[in-house]
Parts: sequence; C-alpha cells; structure tokens
Amino acid sequence: MKTAYIDKHVSLIDECRQGSRQAQFEIYKLYAKAMFNISFRIVNHHGEAEDVLQESFLDAFIRIKEFRSETTFGLWLKQIVINKSITCLRRRKMDLVPVEEIDVAECVCDDEEDLQLQVELVKKAVAMLPDGYRLVLTLYLFEGYDHEEIAHILNISENTSRTQYMRAKQRLHRLLEKKGEKDEQKN
Repeated sequence: MKTAYIDKHVSLIDECRQGSRQAQFEIYKLYAKAMFNISFRIVNHHGEAEDVLQESFLDAFIRIKEFRSETTFGLWLKQIVINKSITCLRRRKMDLVPVEEIDVAECVCDDEEDLQLQVELVKKAVAMLPDGYRLVLTLYLFEGYDHEEIAHILNISENTSRTQYMRAKQRLHRLLEKKGEKDEQKN
C-alpha cells in the first residue's frame, strides 16, 4: 500500500506548474524563512545561505513538473536546499575525517532565562564548528536524518557520519566549557 501525502498547498503547486508568477511568490513567502534557516545551519554564512535559497527556489520552479506529490512540496524543497547547501560546502573543499567516538555530558538549565542564554551559547558554538562537523551535526540533530541517510547524502560511510557527529559534539562541549571558564573568571 502506498502512502498518500496531502499537501495543503496543492492548488498553489498546480498554479506554479502552469507558470503563475503570483503562485511562485506565494510559495516563496511560505517556505523562504524555513529554507533559509536550513541552509544557514549548514553553510554557516548569511550570504551563501541567501544564494543557496535563491538557487533552490529557482531549481524547484524550473523542475516543478517533476514534482510528483509523493511527498509534500516542503519536503521536496528541503531536499533541494540541503543538496545545494552541501554543494556550497564542497566548493569550499570540506573534508570529512573519521575520528574516534566520544561521550559528551548534557547541560542542565534551571530557568527560562538561563535556558535562553544556553541556547545562544550553543548557537554560537555550533557556528564555530568546522564545516564537516557542523554539516553532520545539523543534518542529524536539526534535520532529523539518521547516519545511514547522512552517509548516502554526503557519499561517506555510516561510520564516518557517526564519528563526525561525535567529534562535533566533543568540539561543541569544549567550546562551551571554555566559554563557561571565561564567564567564571569574569565573576
């Protein structure tokens, strides 16, 4: 039995297939912010994320007739954005190097304000990660891909995906520890 996906924007998609610029603009307004955020988390550069976003929408609208509604348009577009973001990183000659797995402790936050501070610290630390680490971490944690899927997307082994993820967590932990030590020295 085939799974049926119901896309709530199916009429807009159909209008896009007919070449409606207004429908394309409406689709863009619906998805642009989320797709930019996905790209930015991967490429970690505002300008490049904007370029990826524009290229992705252009590609999606050019290939809209290939969209078969086997999934939602948003998921289809998300895959285009991820692939173009990865291509952008590869242009920077990103290297993925297998490393040993490392266990990392989780941080605990006491109140809402502390939680917000922690979130900001983590965002800044993630942005400081090397491209390969940030890419695998983003695909795994934020985009929900498993290591088998990441391996397929990046054309690497599952083990490399797992070790890149673990190394990213280790580096993130060290960056957050350094920030904590600096904060303690200030007080």
